[in-house]
Amino acid sequence: MTIAFDPSSFITADVKTFLDDPKKLFIGGHFVEALSGETFDTIDPATGRIISAIPAAGVADVDAAVKAAEKAFQTWSATSPAERERVIHRFADLIEARAEEFSQIESFDTGKPAGHIKFVDVPLSVGALRYNAGWCTKIEGSVPAVSAAGMLCYTRREALGVVAAIVPWNFNLCQAAFKIAPALAAGCTVVLKPAEQSPLAALYLAKVAAEAGVPEGVLNVVTGDGETTGAALCAHPGVDKIAFTGSEEVGKLIARNAASSLKHVSLELGGKSPNIIFADADIETAARTAAMAIFFYTGQVCTAGSRLLVERPILERVVSLIVEEAGKLKLGHGLAPDTTLGALVSQEQRARVMNFVDVSREAGIEIATGGRIPSQFDDASAFYEPTVLVDPSDDSRVVAEEVFGPVLAIQSFDTIEEVAARANRTTYGLASGVWTRDLAKAHTMASALKAGSVWVNTYNQFDAAAPFGGYKQSGYGRDNGREGVEKFLQTKAVWINHGA
Repeated sequence: MTIAFDPSSFITADVKTFLDDPKKLFIGGHFVEALSGETFDTIDPATGRIISAIPAAGVADVDAAVKAAEKAFQTWSATSPAERERVIHRFADLIEARAEEFSQIESFDTGKPAGHIKFVDVPLSVGALRYNAGWCTKIEGSVPAVSAAGMLCYTRREALGVVAAIVPWNFNLCQAAFKIAPALAAGCTVVLKPAEQSPLAALYLAKVAAEAGVPEGVLNVVTGDGETTGAALCAHPGVDKIAFTGSEEVGKLIARNAASSLKHVSLELGGKSPNIIFADADIETAARTAAMAIFFYTGQVCTAGSRLLVERPILERVVSLIVEEAGKLKLGHGLAPDTTLGALVSQEQRARVMNFVDVSREAGIEIATGGRIPSQFDDASAFYEPTVLVDPSDDSRVVAEEVFGPVLAIQSFDTIEEVAARANRTTYGLASGVWTRDLAKAHTMASALKAGSVWVNTYNQFDAAAPFGGYKQSGYGRDNGREGVEKFLQTKAVWINHGA
């Protein structure tokens, strides 16, 4: 039986108005039509229905956005730190006040449960803005003790300039905030390009920025695909810095192309994060959290704990507990109040996830649960069952590659030395988890794991004050924390001959 669901009955009047209004680019503080007049559709992945027609920004539109950001940079970078802080705080306040609207819009666009967005994505976004607002008045240089007689040397920390912020479809609002907040605090201006699969939250963010008094041109939003809009933005000579979160393949392309003009680049790319449970752990808590680590947001999280390594004596128990947790998940539209597992972002993404499972099935890997398209939803939707694979080999695709779906590969191990080596035998290094009551073991693993984040007896912890980024092919540069601000700054040394 196909489940009929009308999401329009769950949205606020403001969201309905926003969705019904024609969508436009946000350039120089104004919403404007794309010069070409071309559009593309954004789709509700839970129903397959068109939500809105989105403007496809061309080269000329991108040029206008960058020029608006260049013009605004002259005044924003010279604005007093206290005033920049006030504007960013006001921006944060309005996002917090519109938490319901942002959660509904992003849910419509991505399939994620609105309740989760409201209590995860929105607070993280608001926290990033408030944390970085405080940095406005704390960016300072130094006075090096130089050896030259009669010379005073001091340093200035200055904004890089125009930032191209390119964000992925799974965390549109969060990733935008993680880039906009430190860039604006540093005195930079931004051209934001959301992923074409989920552009709505970025356009609503532009609306809120204007209401918050963010000056014209300081934040601009251009929508479109990567091949045209994204490429034009990255190649523009007026862009000084590219801050990208997305796939490894696109990140490498951006880095190669940016090298020709020596643009500053920071990349937060994919992950294949090992989550390790030792036999001395609190097994029930570890298993429940491990299930959340992979099934949260349908596994479409760069830090998803998609590879679970379990000490052999407790393997059977952990598999049983996780299968039990998977069975508790309620699949449904993200706007339905009881939904705990939404749709994948698109049928294309579901087909990719299915291929991983089908290849595993053909290889004889045990499927403890899931591995199917649920039959109760419309054929145009993009739902997939939470899936658990048991003891695939290290060289299997489901272990070696990023699936980006609700698919967990559970493997067994025998020794701490073995599991550390196997966990690191990957091209990725974004995040990892360790579950143990042994403090020495916890510190040993934290040191041994080659990953930008190591969570011990917890998983997926984020805070605006804590740096986040990857090792190896998971990228370079850090969001959040002091490092998140510093990547938007450059240092100037000033020498004064005070003996002249």
